[in-house]
Amino acid sequence: MNTFRSLALFAPALLLAGCSTTYVSPVEVTRFVGKNEAQLGQGTIAVVPAPGRTMDQLAFRNYVAPIEQELAALGYRIVDEGAALQIAQVRIERFVDQPQKNGSPVNVGVGGSTGSYGSGLGLGIGLDLSGKPQARISTKLGITIKDKRNGEPLWEGRADFVAEEKSEFANAGPAATKLAQAIFKDFPGVSGETIEVK
Repeated sequence: MNTFRSLALFAPALLLAGCSTTYVSPVEVTRFVGKNEAQLGQGTIAVVPAPGRTMDQLAFRNYVAPIEQELAALGYRIVDEGAALQIAQVRIERFVDQPQKNGSPVNVGVGGSTGSYGSGLGLGIGLDLSGKPQARISTKLGITIKDKRNGEPLWEGRADFVAEEKSEFANAGPAATKLAQAIFKDFPGVSGETIEVK
């Protein structure tokens, strides 16, 4: 009987220690709206890398496609840079953080109790079966929409989030879609306000 009770206490600790979820943070978004807000969401626009930014063409297309899709949904007509009245300058950054595992993988707890129905002693053991912590991928997107004729900034948005490496959002395509949808949510947004988009 005592052996059975010990196993019954031990088994849930093992099961709980082995359970984990893949972390994905909300997207943090900040927007700034220029004085000529009426020009936004209409006319022709081209999506280009921000000045001083160079990216592999394929990698850039992974991000541009969802951005262009969101801009088209807002009312813009996507064209080449030469034919555009507005340009959307895009900045993309990705960082990898590999956390280190700390502490002992085994935790032992002892508890005792007495009462009307006798006394007992319980031993609980928790094993950390999670293994090496997952790397976390931080992806940042910045977009500045300008009037191409005079270079006046009409709108700027910044968005970033973090996803563990096993999440689908650690990949460029899903990350780009998540960021583009968040940065243009309720466009143009309240100037200077930071929001979180899940």
